[in-house]
Amino acid sequence: MTDTALEATGLGKRFGRRGGWALRDCAFRLPAGRVCAVVGPNGAGKSTLLALAAGLLAPTEGRLTVLGTLPAEARTRVGFVAQDKPLYPQLTVAETLLMGADLNPERWDADTAAQVVAAGDLDPAARIRSLSGGQRTRVALALALGKRPELLLLDEPMADLDPLARHELMGTLMAQAAQYGTTIAMSSHVVAELEDSCDHLLLVGAGQVRLAGDIDDLLAAHLRISGPADSGETGLDAHTVVESRITGRQLSALIRPSGPLGGDWRTATPSLEELVLAHLRNPGAPALTAAPQETLA
Repeated sequence: MTDTALEATGLGKRFGRRGGWALRDCAFRLPAGRVCAVVGPNGAGKSTLLALAAGLLAPTEGRLTVLGTLPAEARTRVGFVAQDKPLYPQLTVAETLLMGADLNPERWDADTAAQVVAAGDLDPAARIRSLSGGQRTRVALALALGKRPELLLLDEPMADLDPLARHELMGTLMAQAAQYGTTIAMSSHVVAELEDSCDHLLLVGAGQVRLAGDIDDLLAAHLRISGPADSGETGLDAHTVVESRITGRQLSALIRPSGPLGGDWRTATPSLEELVLAHLRNPGAPALTAAPQETLA
């Protein structure tokens, strides 16, 4: 067992010799036992990062360890649900679960897999090709959870589900994390979808990690402030200004304070969505991550 689920140092991935970088110079550490939201806009590099962690892609540069070892060596301990939910279309639901049991003879949890499928009222005799997108998602999650993974990687897992199914399956995931200590990393570009369930954040923008850490710590490191526009930003010179706006006579800003604030500012803790959007709108703002060398001492 290890206390680190994922750890990246200088991680980069480029597709083709002359292709663009999907990820570049990424450094972060995800402690074991966390439920991590991997958020960012479409094309930010979220799917590439999860595929690297699953051992389906090799880094172009840098290093990524999974559960204390190389991704390929950790594969039996990792569950992965890709965005396109690849399943064998000719198999039935029951045959798909039997395949999962055959591929994972030492770790397979048949009861958990069956419960996830049964909760969707799926006919075990139905072939995968006849299922809706949401039903295929449920079967893919049943396979991943049935594996009883130490690390569960989910790429946009709820995109095909209706709100009721999302709520039910999120409850199943949280129960898995609580009962078995499973580390879960799930990607989405919808922050509100993950805000109530996750305790760790990995924000990816333009191929780089912008924020990484426990959500409570990241929120506590920032302040949302407002005051008269004629105050200007001169009183904020000693602090990191992530974003500032002037509307009429009002100045509002998201800052990372480095000490007491001078001036007459009204302050509040930002919401997770405010924090994420401010950093995505301002890619030049300094990143805040728990880099590996800062956490292993």
